Amino acid sequence: MSREEVLARIAAAVPPSARPPIGTVERRYRGPSGRGSVEAFAERVADYRATVTFADASEVREAVAAALGRHGARRVVVPAGLDPDWVPAGIEVVGDDPPLRPAELDALDGVVSGCALAVAETGTIVLDHGPGQGRRALSLVPDLHVVVVPATSIVAGVPDAVAACDPDRPLTWVSGPSATSDIELDRVEGVHGPRQLEVVVVTGGAGGAGGAGADAGVPR
Repeated sequence: MSREEVLARIAAAVPPSARPPIGTVERRYRGPSGRGSVEAFAERVADYRATVTFADASEVREAVAAALGRHGARRVVVPAGLDPDWVPAGIEVVGDDPPLRPAELDALDGVVSGCALAVAETGTIVLDHGPGQGRRALSLVPDLHVVVVPATSIVAGVPDAVAACDPDRPLTWVSGPSATSDIELDRVEGVHGPRQLEVVVVTGGAGGAGGAGADAGVPR
């Protein structure tokens, strides 16, 4: 009864002359706008306290090795399908077949993966858990996530990302390391996912597995 009373009062307060005919309100939603700025993406990602490294296609392995070294990561899980040229030597690579249990993932130093695409406007990385990305637990349980983002997979805004994603795929949208805060604004990191996020942006050459559509104007 309360709901009906509130709605009735609202209707009575708005004169009929101010009410637009049903179905005539135009909603101008933003549509896809194309390729995104690599510089804008890097700036937004850094705002989230992630570390961003630029690398040519021939330098990805060294950049990933440096990212792992900054955190002392020696045992990392690598999803099936990741470009082997992105995996540095001198680390213990752990596979996920059969799937690792959460406790086993938690005991690892990190994960190295690719991505489906990235959003310049928001600094968001999108995983659709295809080849080179692994299942969702791989990017949520380990404390460190090193993700390789080909510049060709960066789109301008969220509408571009939504248009490019396959709605039948499981999607994980990552905007920086996992972080939350309580009512007193005390920031806590690592509650819902990795505490550290290292992003390697591939600025030249073709992206390997785990990156989306290098030849298209917009990924997939």
